[in-house]
Amino acid sequence: MTNDTPTVLVVDDERDLADLYAAWLSERYDVRTAYGGEDAIDVVSEDVDVALIDRLMPRVSGDEVLDHIRSKSYDCRVSMVTAVEPDFDIIELGFDEYIVKPIRQDDLIDIVESLQSRSEYDRQLQEFFALASKRAALQTQKNAHELSESEAYADLSEQIEEMRSELDATTDELSERDFEVELRRLSVDNST
Repeated sequence: MTNDTPTVLVVDDERDLADLYAAWLSERYDVRTAYGGEDAIDVVSEDVDVALIDRLMPRVSGDEVLDHIRSKSYDCRVSMVTAVEPDFDIIELGFDEYIVKPIRQDDLIDIVESLQSRSEYDRQLQEFFALASKRAALQTQKNAHELSESEAYADLSEQIEEMRSELDATTDELSERDFEVELRRLSVDNST
């Protein structure tokens, strides 16, 4: 696997199931496997892009693993993959997706791809807004002649247009549900 291959952490206390998920994903992703919550806390790091976590595990639950990931501020998308039917308690949990077992191989791969697309969109959107903010600041402080004479400003405007195209392409990859989840997450992040 190359350095830009996304890393997926599979966390499940059922070894056979964790190994099966890892095998399903290993052709496309760099996969790490943790056979329980304690193991997951030991191996999760900032280079994990997606974590697939079982909720019901002895000693350290999936909810505790999720809390650990969020408390460390790892930039990691998390899907709970569990036999636990969702109840109102999930409202307070900071996961990105909730899947009830059993799950098919195609569905698991789709979940990881979806979470990766959301991460890419989030990164691109943050970069786009940073560039747009710089351009807006320059537009309020410089006159039209100064802006038209600046090579740095022209480069910045070109970067913004390239980012806009990348965002459009990534948006096309997102399902309507992915897009709604991202917009909700952004509004929650901005309100806190």
